[in-house]
Amino acid sequence: MSARRARSGSRAPLSPLTGPVPADTGTASFDAVPGDPHAYVLTLNGVPSSPYRSDDPRVLDFEYLRWMAHLTASALPAGRSVRAVHIGGAACALPRHLDAIRPGSRQTVVEVDAALADWVRANLDLPRSPALAIRAADGAQEITRFRPNSIDLIVRDAFAGDTTPDALSSSAWFDGVHAALGPHGAYIANVADHADRTALRSEIEGLRTRFSHVLAVVDPTQFRRRRRGNVVVAAAHDPIDARAVESLVRGDGASVRSGVELMSHLGPAHARR
Repeated sequence: MSARRARSGSRAPLSPLTGPVPADTGTASFDAVPGDPHAYVLTLNGVPSSPYRSDDPRVLDFEYLRWMAHLTASALPAGRSVRAVHIGGAACALPRHLDAIRPGSRQTVVEVDAALADWVRANLDLPRSPALAIRAADGAQEITRFRPNSIDLIVRDAFAGDTTPDALSSSAWFDGVHAALGPHGAYIANVADHADRTALRSEIEGLRTRFSHVLAVVDPTQFRRRRRGNVVVAAAHDPIDARAVESLVRGDGASVRSGVELMSHLGPAHARR
């Protein structure tokens, strides 16, 4: 692992350490992006899992994270601080982004990999607690420990390999999310969808029975060609301006699906866990 220049008296290196990273759940590495002196990527078990910008946390280098940020901007009042919970932390790209654009926010990251969480806190430039607290815990269990109706934003971005763990897509999980969110809160999830759309349909069905408004940001070619890929889903009791989201994600070649249009793209229903 190579050491980089440290910022005197700072809470984290100006240029973070690169190379292998401790992880309890497999292998991990934190590597510089060639051609960009400020860009890094955290890779977990061979899968690029989180970008990191040393110069500007407002910049999100993964498109699905930009979609999440756009959904947050559309679902929650602009400029206000939020109480947010992130299930799955990696390099904390989205929490850093929200802290930069919504000063005063209080966020909790729940990361199942304790060794990785310790390394990220020690080596990356993160907001300090209580602005950003990191808990090494199981997200499915931890969601039930938040006070009911106390959270403005819940983000689920956690995987076992390239699949959403069953415990984070079960009926009990959605019940926990519904209980923790405030009446004007929003839930946003990164869904690793299969070609047969079973994962996405399961997510949508779980949310539609608990929230009045559900939509998805998709790569249209992924839907047309019925190929595997990631879809970002949002749910809330309050309306989410789909047109506003559409205009924001268009630059990434993405589009928004909701209602009958969304359901028409999904495969046949199947029994819930």
